Amino acid sequence: MTAAQQRAIDTMWPQFGVDFQEAPLDLNRAFGRDNPKVLEIGFGMGVATVEIAKRLPDTDFLAIDVHGPGVGNILKLIEEEHISNIRVMRHDAVEVVEKMLEDGSLDGIHIFFPDPWHKKRHNKRRLVQVPFVEKLLPKLKSGGYVHMATDWEEYAVQMLEVLSSFDALQNTATDYAPTPDYRPETKFEARGKRLGHGVWDLVFRKK
Repeated sequence: MTAAQQRAIDTMWPQFGVDFQEAPLDLNRAFGRDNPKVLEIGFGMGVATVEIAKRLPDTDFLAIDVHGPGVGNILKLIEEEHISNIRVMRHDAVEVVEKMLEDGSLDGIHIFFPDPWHKKRHNKRRLVQVPFVEKLLPKLKSGGYVHMATDWEEYAVQMLEVLSSFDALQNTATDYAPTPDYRPETKFEARGKRLGHGVWDLVFRKK
């Protein structure tokens, strides 16, 4: 972790950080307003999350990651860009979903470029599997959406199969969706495209 990232944690966490607790989180109180709420799981270094928050200023984003330098970096970006509609958690997302999020509290869920665990024996470590989506779905309001993206084709197929298996979810496309305007292209993604790699977006809506 760089000195700047650590300083951002020290100075910005009291206002923009949310500590884990084994009790429901009042999202409106955390953001100080009653606006649409989106959960973002795994934000990396936070660049895309901050860009999305700038593009959608009337939406609030609860961003979760376990990676210390990423937490420091997103807080640094929040300060530099004068963003007020992001709150940050450094904790296991599964536990946050189970313990802190109330049913019907979310308008959207973003899972962008999760670790593909591409070795066959590691596939079981992938985040997007039926048991986890079963935990997520009740947190989503009726009409809310799930947006996932990956640059790993085999994982994209798995995501499509998992999300399609839920009667409560409706695919907004025939299979993969056009990238929504609010999701910026990451540096990682642009490099992959230059190398001929594909990127797959999936957007499902809760009935």
